[in-house]
Amino acid sequence: MRNKRVGLAVAGAVAVALLAGGGIALAVRSGSDKPTASPPSAAPPTPSAEPATPPPSPGADIDGPLDLLLIGVDTRVSIPGWEPHADAIMLLHVERGLKSAYLYSLPRDLRVAVPGHGTRKVTEAMSVGSRVAGSKQPSTEKGYQLLTRSLSAYTGIKQFQAGAILNFGGLAKLTDQLGGIDLVIDQRVESRHRKPDGTLRPLRGGDYIGPQAVYQPGRRHLVGWQAIDYARQRYGLPDGDYDRQRHQRQVVTALLTKALGQGFATDPDKVDPLIDALGDTFVYLGGRKPVEYAYALRGLSPSKITRVSLPGRGVGRGSGYLGEQLTAEGRGFVEAVADDKVAAYLKSHPKLIDK
Repeated sequence: MRNKRVGLAVAGAVAVALLAGGGIALAVRSGSDKPTASPPSAAPPTPSAEPATPPPSPGADIDGPLDLLLIGVDTRVSIPGWEPHADAIMLLHVERGLKSAYLYSLPRDLRVAVPGHGTRKVTEAMSVGSRVAGSKQPSTEKGYQLLTRSLSAYTGIKQFQAGAILNFGGLAKLTDQLGGIDLVIDQRVESRHRKPDGTLRPLRGGDYIGPQAVYQPGRRHLVGWQAIDYARQRYGLPDGDYDRQRHQRQVVTALLTKALGQGFATDPDKVDPLIDALGDTFVYLGGRKPVEYAYALRGLSPSKITRVSLPGRGVGRGSGYLGEQLTAEGRGFVEAVADDKVAAYLKSHPKLIDK
């Protein structure tokens, strides 16, 4: 249980992106920087000619580069046996030295080779991978495993060092726990799902009806339901899902900025409310202990995270829509990530950087 709570504390503060922000607080909570007192009965230490060197903090050996994965999942918890789909796929590439990083998204409908299942939309890798033989209960962790294998084959990234899975409810709870977020909305966004007061719009004849919540351009303060609603919208936007991906990256950055501004990185007493806010809406998966990544990324601030948009277009057969594919420029960025040459690539392709 303790390991699960630590994992939530690290990635729970905006999942993978906040691995960077929780470092100091988590190092304090884990006791890694506290001296160990000798028991009362222990003999006094033997004098030494040289002062004892404290052991390095867990994660001090991590130097990067790192590739971390954040998956937003619509679990449809009200539907028994619903297979999780990867509705939002964000990746954080941290350069060697851990002083700068790049946050980018892949389209949920991106056509990729899914091992053992042919070519599919990448969102489906999560669902087909979640199936458990002889059981009607899907496994989100198994779905994540097949998803990462599919992403590795497509991107050339050999390993994702850590990953986080967060559902819609978890993001809304986290936002409210932080007191809402402030971000600059870059275009008018009309909600399909919510009324102006936050209640759900009724569904009639396959479409939503009634008054809509509207997010106007400019600096805005969003509470939990507004943040998740804004990040979900793609219909009616000029670039559809590509606009939605950009808005999701805005929300993640705003959450990171808000958490750090409240002292999350330096005050361990602020961690527990974030854990409690997420509950079971969050799953952390990684090779090293979360506290090790948190300590390693303690110096990575929001200003050092560059948000990147990857251009793509729809593909189909005849009049049928099959999914999305990245343009040559977008694929070039992914290849640069795999080769850890992102800075040089963006220097020659500056339009990819979110304004």
